[in-house]
Amino acid sequence: MKTLFLNPPSFKGFDGGAGSRYQARREITSFWYPTWLAHAAALVPGSRLLDCPPHRITLEQCLQIAKDYDLVVIFTSTPTFNNDCKVARAIKQLNPAVQIGMVGPHVTVLAEDALKAEPAIDWVARGEFDLTCKEVAEGVPLPQVHGLSYRTPDGQIVHNPPRALIEDLDSLPWVVDVYKRDLDIKRYYIGYLEHPYISIYTGRGCPAQCIFCLWPQTMTGHRYRTRSPENVTAEIAHAKKLFPEVKEFFFDDDTFTINQKRACEIARLLAQLGVTWSCSSRVTVSYETLKVLRECGLRCVMVGFESGNQEILNYAKKGITLQQARDFVKNCHSLGIKVHGTFMLGLPGETPETIRQTIEFAKELDVFTIQVSLATPYPGTEFYRLATENRWLVKSNPDALVEPVGFQDAVLEYPTLSRNELFNAIERFYKEYYFRPRPILRIFKTMLQDKRVFVRRLREGCEFLSSMWLRKKAYQNTEP
Repeated sequence: MKTLFLNPPSFKGFDGGAGSRYQARREITSFWYPTWLAHAAALVPGSRLLDCPPHRITLEQCLQIAKDYDLVVIFTSTPTFNNDCKVARAIKQLNPAVQIGMVGPHVTVLAEDALKAEPAIDWVARGEFDLTCKEVAEGVPLPQVHGLSYRTPDGQIVHNPPRALIEDLDSLPWVVDVYKRDLDIKRYYIGYLEHPYISIYTGRGCPAQCIFCLWPQTMTGHRYRTRSPENVTAEIAHAKKLFPEVKEFFFDDDTFTINQKRACEIARLLAQLGVTWSCSSRVTVSYETLKVLRECGLRCVMVGFESGNQEILNYAKKGITLQQARDFVKNCHSLGIKVHGTFMLGLPGETPETIRQTIEFAKELDVFTIQVSLATPYPGTEFYRLATENRWLVKSNPDALVEPVGFQDAVLEYPTLSRNELFNAIERFYKEYYFRPRPILRIFKTMLQDKRVFVRRLREGCEFLSSMWLRKKAYQNTEP
């Protein structure tokens, strides 16, 4: 079947494709690669990957492309599901014979609800959808496709047996060839990564038990399955040839450094290629491992600190201590490794005082850049179960997770913390952190070293101020 893998148009600047862990518009232009869709597209010869938001493809342009396909596979998310259903309906109106499937964590958890909600959806893939999509595109009868939920001609909904997780990840084709064929890599920005960048996965799954993390609880599981170091390095070598303009490669595994021996093996192979690279990490990595990684080209680590209160970290099952975070950052600073820290406000137990503790903790760590998010309980997570059982959800509608302009909305309220306090804390956090002498001097130093960075930081500064105004205005127009 002639197949289109589609990340549909939605909110302006919305980063919600199959590579974004938390679907929302960020404070500055940020787009992750649609890596999951690219894996599936690489398995279907002659297919196309259409990533609308970063390429600024309008709904009309999207529909004109999609109508000529036999099969359209739409990646959907909880906040965009209703919008994505409208896209599916519009495609069906133009081509009633087209088969439309949906993939992603939202339909994995709510397969039956999704099929009942939208007649234009013929099937949804539950869990890892690479091979499921491949079999459907090859014409395998739907009743024989594991991991599929579908609607029969008489309207019945059938759930096939689950599909086993892919164990041999080296058997999957590389995504960078799909990137080259279908994407403009200059459209993808992440504030703390060099531009242009390329991101890939070297493994799937995460052994951590964080109650809020979407992908391990819905799609990939808690067992870290990995590609071989040789396979990873070969793809990077290939990508280097395909994209000589790339300044940095990013390994977007939930916890790339969880197996420190393997991380060092990959790093030593990358050193032979002479590439600059960055990765996600936990704070449990030793100084000795960090030293090897740094010597082999590591530039930056993205680390989830989440909170400056140990009780909140414990409740969220983060599995780290504040002291481990301090030691890790100290080691990174001493080795010259930049740290991008992510923090989350609104986890269970949050109060105005714990928010203050987290802001002060972030200042103490003084990492290079930060990202502050509102804790969001996605369906399928333990956090969602707790929020529902304890009636913490002020707004339970799926598309209410984001404001009308796409920024995260405050959907939680605790006896100790109001929705307004939680929402306003984001802007206060950012301002208190960045409007200090040391971060300002760091930013100006990078701007003076490179004219392109100078222009980029000015743009990001304007975007940040504009986004703070837009999110506040949109929030004032919403009601719980």
